[in-house]
Amino acid sequence: MTRADDAWVTSGDGHIELRRREVPEPAGDEVLVAVLACGVCRTDLHVVDGELPRHRPDVVPGHQVVGRVIARGPGVRNLASGDLVGIAWLRETCGVCHWCLTGRENLCESARFTGYDADGGFAGHALVREPFAYRLPPDTDPAATAPLLCAGIIGYRALTRAQLPPGGHLGLYGFGSSAHITAALALSAGATVSAMTRGEANRALARTMPLRFVGEEMAAPPEPLDSAIVFAPAGTLVPAALRATRPGGTVVIAGIHLSDIPTLSYEEHLFHERDLRSVTANTRADGIEFLRLARSLALLPTVTRYGFDQVDEALDDLRSGRASGSLVIEIAS
Repeated sequence: MTRADDAWVTSGDGHIELRRREVPEPAGDEVLVAVLACGVCRTDLHVVDGELPRHRPDVVPGHQVVGRVIARGPGVRNLASGDLVGIAWLRETCGVCHWCLTGRENLCESARFTGYDADGGFAGHALVREPFAYRLPPDTDPAATAPLLCAGIIGYRALTRAQLPPGGHLGLYGFGSSAHITAALALSAGATVSAMTRGEANRALARTMPLRFVGEEMAAPPEPLDSAIVFAPAGTLVPAALRATRPGGTVVIAGIHLSDIPTLSYEEHLFHERDLRSVTANTRADGIEFLRLARSLALLPTVTRYGFDQVDEALDDLRSGRASGSLVIEIAS
């Protein structure tokens, strides 16, 4: 008998609507997951608002999913019904290209992504290939863990690429879901952290943490930065971050989408061996390493919870900057 499911579907022009659909059936090495919670990421907003090229019409967004396995395809070997798993942005790669074979599968040209190329977690059920699912401990809190599956993993990769020296001063531009998790990671390692961000809600969240400085997005930190990460999708912040970073420092752009970067002055912004780097998705190794670290640190993001019927409200709160920290949709399954 065909089972019905509710799912939030986007047309890529700023609209998202709740529709009925058939529950998808797992094939090959896929498992079917009953969704318990799904984080709301700025990338979801880029997909909904059409700021990213449209890959699939009427896609179900959501790529920070925690759920329980309820059915398995014939090729599944290790996951069992009842297992708790996480589903992240990286859905699959080719496994045979230069990037996949050299440990940089995030650069695979054939990579496909959850909630973009394939339906994601703003639904009662979602599919994930077993090799790309993260097995989670039975005592996992779904709502507290969901943001770790993208905001946390991307923040971890960005922090790794920032090459922050031990005890160094890290600047975070934008202080949303990913940044506040990254700040906690850096602080746990003994770093000094400053946050420059728009929106009083984000600055209020930053002030709950032992940061060196909290200011508006274009503010200059009181001391030079050793490294900086630009989380906000605003290209105007890149020159500001480079200007605030000391010689030999590194600035990382962590978003999938960025408005145009203004003209840079070589002398002012890049000279003296300042590095400007980007982040493209993540590898599964990043996810495994980060989730292990997050559990050992008992890392818990600040979460605003929404019901399944409030997906459009959550997206609008993220769009307008009304909410701070991590936004999570809770789904009764």
